[in-house]
Amino acid sequence: MATILLIVIYIAFIGLGVPDSLIGSAWPAIHTELNIPLEAVSIITFLISGCTVLSSMFSAKILNRFGTAGVTALSTAMTALSLLCFSVVPSFWFMIPIAVVLGLGAGAIDSGLNNYVALHFKASHMNFLHCFYGVGVSLSPYLMSQALSNIGWRGGYRYVFYVQLAITILLIASVPLWKKTLSAKETEEEKGLTLTILQMAKMADVRLVWVIMLVTNAIEYACGVWGSTYLVEEKGFDAKYGALALTIYYVGMSIGRFVSGLLADKISTWRRIGIGTVILAPAVVMMLLPLHGAVSVIGLFLIGLGNGSIYPNMIHLTPHNFGKNVSQSIMGSQIAFAYIGVMLAPPMVSLISRLFGIKIYPVLLAVLYVTMVIALKCFIRYLKKQGRYDADF
Repeated sequence: MATILLIVIYIAFIGLGVPDSLIGSAWPAIHTELNIPLEAVSIITFLISGCTVLSSMFSAKILNRFGTAGVTALSTAMTALSLLCFSVVPSFWFMIPIAVVLGLGAGAIDSGLNNYVALHFKASHMNFLHCFYGVGVSLSPYLMSQALSNIGWRGGYRYVFYVQLAITILLIASVPLWKKTLSAKETEEEKGLTLTILQMAKMADVRLVWVIMLVTNAIEYACGVWGSTYLVEEKGFDAKYGALALTIYYVGMSIGRFVSGLLADKISTWRRIGIGTVILAPAVVMMLLPLHGAVSVIGLFLIGLGNGSIYPNMIHLTPHNFGKNVSQSIMGSQIAFAYIGVMLAPPMVSLISRLFGIKIYPVLLAVLYVTMVIALKCFIRYLKKQGRYDADF
């Protein structure tokens, strides 16, 4: 029974990733057809991420009230409906309420699934599950690139809607399975204590992990939203090949998470995080160098490869770093700050690109990378002082 449930969760993680990469790969075509400024994508991503932050902040109460199974099924249904609505929008203004629904659907499911897996499964599963998230975010730009060659971006959104609809039906059907699998003790452990955002803000270790989650996701989405546009506008790529390059980036993310999962029983979680940060260094340098566009594509691939494993491994450490009894609240806040990074990165790139040109984009990636490394070092130093750092965990 537990194995079947784990398979369902794996598929749910595909559904979690499906909507996240679509807007970035489709936007070069959307802004041309609808005559929208290139920078307007930041408004949509800001709304999606902002609403995801809100639902993540309140996820502990929502999940304790309705359970992980029901919230997961409902949230996936909301994202599927949003994708269908995006495929028929007549103008930019119709995208705004759809973005709100899409964002609200994403936050609680992300918090609930991550905490459930962190509590009940090994680190290898956390990495493999986020690898399946990578499958979802890789699948979307691939389907979009195929649609752009034939039926246009609206068809791409419809393709992805069909995938999300199938996942939604599976999750609805699996709701009774969750109740049969969880024991009463596990259900209470999953609920734990509910901390307010003010209580958590007073904790220095929580503040540091917020910064780490914010920055690693800012890197991920600065690449996911603007990577294709950078290649099209600065390196002269066709929109179709820009979308395909984004697929390569997300494939790198998936490979990074898959390999991290394979190594979970051999290399500690903290060391796998360290390996990811090391891989990021040459990747950022490749983006900074004024070389052929192919080098930038390789750089994006390596950013996905290195950065991809940091998020799931930090998530897996949450019950160990802070305690199982408060992990759901802290998990929700971590994911909220991760989405604050998602929310801020695209408009930050947009604003600075407007002032200095899209060529400044790799410099922003470098600044985010350095910030993340500093925050990680400070967090580890704090845990060591508290006697809570275990390099072998």
